[in-house]
Amino acid sequence: MAAFILGTLILNRAGVGMTGRVGGKIALVTGGASGLGKSTVELLAAEGARVAITDIDEDAGRAVAASINALAGANAIFLRHDVTDEDQWKSVLRDVVGAFGGLNILVNSAGISLTRNVEDLELEEWRRVHAVDLDSVFLGCKHAIKDIAASGGGSIVNISSIAGIIAGHNMAAYNSAKAAVRHLSKSVALHCARKGYNIRCNSVHPAFVDTPILDEHRERFGAEEALRKLGRQVPLGRVGLPVEVAYGILYLASDESTYMTGSELIIDGGISAM
Repeated sequence: MAAFILGTLILNRAGVGMTGRVGGKIALVTGGASGLGKSTVELLAAEGARVAITDIDEDAGRAVAASINALAGANAIFLRHDVTDEDQWKSVLRDVVGAFGGLNILVNSAGISLTRNVEDLELEEWRRVHAVDLDSVFLGCKHAIKDIAASGGGSIVNISSIAGIIAGHNMAAYNSAKAAVRHLSKSVALHCARKGYNIRCNSVHPAFVDTPILDEHRERFGAEEALRKLGRQVPLGRVGLPVEVAYGILYLASDESTYMTGSELIIDGGISAM
């Protein structure tokens, strides 16, 4: 699948294959050095956006930016970014606007997972999951709104999870944080609509996706067995691919979804239908 994304970038540079669904737009994607964030960055760039990749993994983030720039021209920058730090949010947004001249799309993709039931969960673990998975989304929305509005409007896409809709007995902190992202997104959407900012805000709810967030399961069961075990819980019978979620994010980021705000896009292989 990584080869597919690189192929789309090559086609885009050649002027065929891609349709420029976010052509001319400027996007910031947190957690863009790996996993879902990386696939999202690559797809947005392939579809014509200039992209700012932020992450705490500097080597991986710079490599993603370099690969995009090698294929699609100077359309990507990398910025180191601890998404739990408010001052860094302000600095990163200044740098993005300074580099590209504005901001149209924010994808809050950075996140961590933790398998722990409510009795075994430590307070510091609870706080850490909420800091990365929820507080960062609040900070991104709060500080990016003015830049997106000043750029004529756009889209905020917050990555929640199917765990934000369906609870698990051993995911207390993760369930809480991801459910809060869902309702925070609705509040942001209503606020922006009320203010007339021309900014939409929606949440995305994937099920199990083959990204580093599943490493906890790989370490416990082994890579192949972990994917099989998780896949058995999905009606479609498998774990999702990052690009399958990235295409949903692309839709919400593009002008194809201009009448969609305060909603959730569920990409879960059928789990929520059971």
